[in-house]
Amino acid sequence: MPLIDAESLDRRGAATLSGVADCLFCGIVAGSVPAFVVADEPAGFAFLDTRPVFKGHTLVVPRTHVAVLADLPAADLAPFFGLVQRLAVAVEDGLGAGGTFVAMNNKVSQSVPHLHAHVVPRTKGDGLRGFFWPRTKYASDDEARSYAEKVAAALG
Repeated sequence: MPLIDAESLDRRGAATLSGVADCLFCGIVAGSVPAFVVADEPAGFAFLDTRPVFKGHTLVVPRTHVAVLADLPAADLAPFFGLVQRLAVAVEDGLGAGGTFVAMNNKVSQSVPHLHAHVVPRTKGDGLRGFFWPRTKYASDDEARSYAEKVAAALG
């Protein structure tokens, strides 16, 4: 089954157990929409972006539906951002990146209205400037799976 990306919101999965029925990311968390999973923890769920800025670009979402950062309960802030922090290290270590770019949009430029942090691997001279995000694609599901496995292994 092909992955569904943010450009395909009209083909979202059916009702989910943990969130909103028409939310793509709730469908991924519930397992009704396929994804290349990097982490599945109580603090959050992480998977590869299907249109990565650079290969290994990982999205981290809360397990329950939260639209924007302001809606994330205070008790969930530390666990969620702890997972984001650990994934930033794992993306760097697992992929041999020089660093990471961690970003979050709220409402404007938020293609899926479910809170998510982007963890993007960076290397010196990679061409990323400002907030222009060139997109690429994985050559195959096997290549995407290998990136997810490398980051998951580094996450421990």
